[in-house]
Amino acid sequence: MSKGFMILLVIVMAIGVPAQEGPKIRVYISDSDSWEMTGGAGGTEDGFGGGIHGGARPQTAEIVKTFHERCPNLIVTSKQEKADYIILLQHEGGKDLVRRDNKFVVYNRDGDAIKSGSTRSLGNAVKNACQAIMADIN
Repeated sequence: MSKGFMILLVIVMAIGVPAQEGPKIRVYISDSDSWEMTGGAGGTEDGFGGGIHGGARPQTAEIVKTFHERCPNLIVTSKQEKADYIILLQHEGGKDLVRRDNKFVVYNRDGDAIKSGSTRSLGNAVKNACQAIMADIN
């Protein structure tokens, strides 16, 4: 075979063979049951008043969005039975900005908790969960 034909053959083979990707890792994100209540009261010698407002603040869609941004190598699935990992993330509202917590737990397919923690921001909770999954895979 000629040298030119061999080079062409190598180029065609390189283009025609897609890179092998490993199996996609699927995560299921449990619904977030976050609540936030705020209120206040005050008064003078002439009167007194107060009020409370708040309620459920589900964060599930925001958590999924953040997972797509911070962990692009993982697939978020809505089917728990197809997931390799389950993420439980709870946003604790109703506190001032400095004292808010985002608690997370990562479970593997066997139901074992492989990582849990608490962070000040949702992004860091997602980052820590993602790192735990990647460490468990490797």
